[in-house]
Amino acid sequence: MNSHLHVNFIKRLGNVTLQMRFSVDTEILVLFGPSGAGKTQTLQAIAGLSTPDSGLIALNDTTFFQRMSGKPIINLPARKRRIGYVFQQYALFPHMSAIENVAFPLAGRRDARDRAMELLERMRLAHLAQRMPHELSGGQQQRVAIARALATEPRVLLFDESFSALDRPIRERLHDEIRALQAERRLIVIYVTHNLDDAFAVGHRLAVVRDGRIEQIGNIEDVFTRPANSQVLTILGIPNAIRARVTRTGPSGALLDWDGIALEAPPLDASPGAQVVAYIRPEDIRLIYPDRPLSRVVGTNHLDGIVAERRLGRHIHHLRVALPDGRQIEAVYPASSYASMNLTPGGRVRLALRKESIVIIAPHQSSAPIKDGIRPDGTNRTNDGSASDPVPDSLSLL
Repeated sequence: MNSHLHVNFIKRLGNVTLQMRFSVDTEILVLFGPSGAGKTQTLQAIAGLSTPDSGLIALNDTTFFQRMSGKPIINLPARKRRIGYVFQQYALFPHMSAIENVAFPLAGRRDARDRAMELLERMRLAHLAQRMPHELSGGQQQRVAIARALATEPRVLLFDESFSALDRPIRERLHDEIRALQAERRLIVIYVTHNLDDAFAVGHRLAVVRDGRIEQIGNIEDVFTRPANSQVLTILGIPNAIRARVTRTGPSGALLDWDGIALEAPPLDASPGAQVVAYIRPEDIRLIYPDRPLSRVVGTNHLDGIVAERRLGRHIHHLRVALPDGRQIEAVYPASSYASMNLTPGGRVRLALRKESIVIIAPHQSSAPIKDGIRPDGTNRTNDGSASDPVPDSLSLL
């Protein structure tokens, strides 16, 4: 049976007021945002480690917290919520062995050590059961912490920046473990991170948090490719953000003036003269071979520039190109592409910005946070880029 966690609370924390409202089913939801946005405080409220000022937190038919007008006050103690919490610094007891750490939440049960050993076997750590925390690697300590969080058979599992100090290969293996555990045990998992690679590796859905509110929540790829507003664009660190003026609109597309550069863009609901924020998807930028005829794929939005930087990766390469006016644009392409082209710094290159690569964040969008495509004022929001907020001065634009 699928579980459902409903979170809707307010908590004042100094200059920031948390107003968190979202739901999680049997899945992995990633809370993503900068430090101080309220991610950890949200986990603590769910776990019962801190108390909101008002609102409701409930799992299926069990109310964890309730403080609402006309209703009885409920605040279930943390120990009765059956929530597993994996902390950033592991929080293992240094004077206890691995098996003793895992068995600790089961104190008083006759089968505590047997159950702890089963969990260590599940995490492939049975051979290290008698080791002390200081005798374990960081990844091993983290797996012990996960086993301990699973000891009471939780219905919800919370990860608070739990893998941030680990090397990438170890993080990748632990991400695989989390996804396997979630599927195997049908858990609700909430995973806090500020690393977008981790979010893509582990999550099913993404909630972008800013100043104690959720700006956007939805499928990870949808949120990343269709940010709801310029705040989300900034938080996600999406490159190639631009500010442009609409010069023409129509059913076949729009024409933008990007400081003197004309760009063909998809259709949008805006009048000529409107200012818009958009971004150019790096993976949709094509490089033009100088000795080949132009194809339909590279038929629009040509830009000349000079290679400023090329970063090589295992599967994809990143290219930063300086335009004649000093602005720079980033392209991403498969490692196997453009092998015959001179892409070393200082080399000249011509780019083609596919029409579909320009994602419009149209003007006049409310800045209210978005919950699964619905604004608190009841208006609809889709991930097709058809709504946006006023252009903020703080957004770093090309």
